[in-house]
Parts: sequence; C-alpha cells; structure tokens
Amino acid sequence: MRGDHTEPDAVFSYISAAQRVPKDHPLRAVRTIVDEALQRLSPEFDKLYSHTGRPSIPPERLLRALLLQVFYTIRSERMLMEQLDYNLLFRWFVGLTMDDRIWDVTVFTKNRDRLLRGHIAVLFFEQVLAEARERGLTSDEHFTVDGTLVEAWAGLNSFKHKDGSRRQPPPDDPGNPTVNFHGESRSNDTHQSTTDPDARLMTKGSGQAAKLYFMGHVVMENRNGLAVGARLTRATGRAEREAALELLGDIPRGRRVTLGADKGYDVASFVQGMRERGVTPHVARKRRYSAIDGRTTRHATYSVSQWKRKRVEEIFGWLKTVGMMRKTRHRGLRRVDWIFTFALAAYNLIRIRNLSAAPA
Repeated sequence: MRGDHTEPDAVFSYISAAQRVPKDHPLRAVRTIVDEALQRLSPEFDKLYSHTGRPSIPPERLLRALLLQVFYTIRSERMLMEQLDYNLLFRWFVGLTMDDRIWDVTVFTKNRDRLLRGHIAVLFFEQVLAEARERGLTSDEHFTVDGTLVEAWAGLNSFKHKDGSRRQPPPDDPGNPTVNFHGESRSNDTHQSTTDPDARLMTKGSGQAAKLYFMGHVVMENRNGLAVGARLTRATGRAEREAALELLGDIPRGRRVTLGADKGYDVASFVQGMRERGVTPHVARKRRYSAIDGRTTRHATYSVSQWKRKRVEEIFGWLKTVGMMRKTRHRGLRRVDWIFTFALAAYNLIRIRNLSAAPA
C-alpha cells in the first residue's frame, strides 16, 4: 500500500537531541573533553561576571558554539546562528534543547571582549593540553617550533603614511577609492594601516605580492604532533626567533629538551639563547655560516628531529584550511591572538580524539 506523503504538523517530540546523535559520533568524545576543561575553568568565569543583575548566556555555551564554528569552518557568527537554529547536532553540542531560542548574533561581539580580558583562550588551551598529558599523548623531551603568516583583515589601500604627509587626490569612489602608489616607497617604518595598525607589510617569498600580515608561532611536541605553545605577533624579520625564545618558557620540563626548527632559525644569537636556556638546538643548517656544529649534528636524535619537525606544517595546514586562519576575520593583535590560540585548542581536541580512538 502506498504511504501517505502529506507532512503532519507534530506538536511534541519524545526523542531528545542527545538521543539523535549516534553513539560513535566524533563530537561525543570531543564534548567529554570540552566539558571537563570548562568545568575546571568555572572559577575563572565567575571572575568575569557580576553576581547581580540579569543572568547572561553561559560562557560555556558560547565557547562550545565557537568550537563548532572552527570545526565546521563556518565563516561568520551569523551563519553559525543559522546552523544552530535547525541543526540538532549543533544544539546538542552547545547544550541547547530543541525549544531553546537562538541568541542574537551580537552576543558574540559583546562577550568576546569579556573573554579576551579573562585570557580564556589561553586557559582553555592549557586545560586541553593538560588532558593530553594525562593520557600520555605528549612528549616532554622533543619539540619543534615554526611560524606562519596570517593575512590581516586590511587592504593595501589602508596602508598610508603615519603622519599623513602625502595627499591623495579626491576619491573617484568614496566606498572603494582608487589609490595610486606608483613612485612611492612604502615600508613599515613610514606607513601604517588605518584599518588595522597592528598589521605589518610583508611578502611570503621572492616575487610574491606584499600584503598585510600577522605572524603565528607554534611549538609542537614531536610524539603525536600536538601544539603545546602558541603566540601571535606582529610580522617582522625577527619575530619567529624572538617568539620561539619566549615560548620556551611555556614548555614544562625537568630535563634538557631538544627543539627542531628550519634554516630561518640558524642564527648565532638564537642558537646561543637556546643553549643558555638548557635547550639543544636541532636547527636545520644553512649551507654557509651555520651556527650548528658537529657536537649537535653527530647525534642520531638530530636526524630524527629534522624528520619530525616537518609535521608542524600539518598544524598550519589545518589552521588555514579548516580553522579559518589563512586570513583572519578580526582586527587587532590581542583579538587575533585570542582567535589563533583558540583555533589551536580546537586542533588539539581533534587530535586527542583521533589518537584516543586509534587502536593500540
């Protein structure tokens, strides 16, 4: 007998969103880790909110929603709210019932500054990393450091003289004026973006176009490729080495450790700084004038570090293709740093879930 194709207008549902999510769905394991991390951060959330007044949207739900935005590469909070309205998987992960109202998109704008002041991204990153250490997934001896350029949300038309000395003719289009830079020498010393003053003009390589960038830095442990340190700085020629020395202080260690890096770190001052900090520099050697000598390269662990260090590109690849860090959607060094660190925490969550689910 042919079934009835009409759509009944049911009023009640006796199946919750949690029951509709498959038992082996990857987000179930991730949700468990996230809940434990957020539970440990509860005292920090208490410091950010007043004890009187109208109750706010719980910060735990906001952070879970932002994790979904990274996991599923949702380009805007407005699109995220649209998904959260009808996607039962998203509702379950965030902690909403099927009848809960969706928030206004401005909630993220207003609360992001509060979470920024509380350094929540860094604290959340540390809690996720602590979970990885408890599961024995991280190395405490061998690490890798590297940096990558993150394109700023600012165009070259905004890169103007700091003192405004050069005058441009009246714009032909006030909304998108044509700017003629021919014959003008531009540099970070004399020019600055009016859209994002923290962005810096750089090129990725010889023959490539100059754009406005930030620079993201990651320290990776070599056992399973988990990120254990994160920084985002202004893009300069020395930023990678300066940030690497700062990140060494974030690595907990009770013994001498090794740190792999590419040839850009083969500078005498950097190598000496690592040795003074009790770190063996497993830096790739330049063909000429290398600061790395035979006392380092003669060990077998040096070759292993050179092989392992290339895995840091997997982190950068994920951040830029999935984590939306190829070109940031935010402005200002502190805010982009917050997003960069939070995206790395999301990456670690995926890695922990995959490593825990893999057969021994």
